[in-house]
Amino acid sequence: MSVVIATVVKEFLFPDVETEQLNVPDQFEPTYQCCTSDCLTFFPDDCPDQAAAAGARPWFVDFSDLNGKGYIPIMAALPALGAFLLCFLDNGITWHLVNHKSHNLHHGEAYNYDLCLSGIFNFVNGCLGLPWLVATTVPCLIHLNSLAEKDKDGKIIYVQETRLTMFLSHLMVGLSLLVLQVLQLLPMPVLYGVFLFMGLSALPAMQFWNRFLLFLQQPSRYPDTVFTRYMDKSRVHMYTLWQILFFGLVFFVQNMSAISIIFPFMTLLCIPARLSFLPRFLEGWELLLLDGDDLDIKEWEDKKRAAMHSIRFTDVEESKHGKEEESFESDEVIDA
Repeated sequence: MSVVIATVVKEFLFPDVETEQLNVPDQFEPTYQCCTSDCLTFFPDDCPDQAAAAGARPWFVDFSDLNGKGYIPIMAALPALGAFLLCFLDNGITWHLVNHKSHNLHHGEAYNYDLCLSGIFNFVNGCLGLPWLVATTVPCLIHLNSLAEKDKDGKIIYVQETRLTMFLSHLMVGLSLLVLQVLQLLPMPVLYGVFLFMGLSALPAMQFWNRFLLFLQQPSRYPDTVFTRYMDKSRVHMYTLWQILFFGLVFFVQNMSAISIIFPFMTLLCIPARLSFLPRFLEGWELLLLDGDDLDIKEWEDKKRAAMHSIRFTDVEESKHGKEEESFESDEVIDA
């Protein structure tokens, strides 16, 4: 609704303001325009003096046409491995976030089934020359939260698990092909605003963001979490700083065109960094409280409380025993 209102305001109240519009073709066809009929060059980059394109590329990619470069499939093997790792990690991270035990989902997991479907869809997309399909983490979490019933503390009590919402949303995406002329009116700043809102609305549920905010808060104002309850604040900040460093390295590699091809491998290296590098600086129980499973954290807390109760009980017994000995010695002195 916000997109529609903003588009109407722009078209009727500010028609003279130039804004970037959504790049949508006039008809449903491949967007790769060719300079010539053999479609070996791209319009208009490869033929800037040409007034119009000779046509669009065929729907299906001709895998036998290597443009005289037979080594291309071999050279593409390493980037393809990186693309596979990126898709696998992106999907796996999203699935595990959505199916986290704290969300109280009951329909069960289907990791292998989902990965198989993603592989099939990506094969079809590759044959059509379309982008690969990956899980979108933020929209998935927003969809989960929109179907969730929460308590006053924001914890999920129940989730209305249904396939109907996803079916209808994807159906509407497909039906948008019938209104391509209308989609051309959408200002890109409006769409950027929607994406920005989706990202910002997901931040409060991220522990990394909440720990980052601790840098700007007084220790007395820290929220009551398991790591602020048992860990020293400097140790929590150390873990957050390491995460910021890892994020900065991945972001830097992703945005440097010369080395961006190794971005998936940088993402993959975060796993051994967590398993082997961070334990050199933080204790195992600290890492458990920071990024462990909720059940394992609860078990650790129960053991911690039991140990503290045992220590207090021992101190009380020793105190009673010490007072009894002092009373006995005092009685002996009086008798003497």
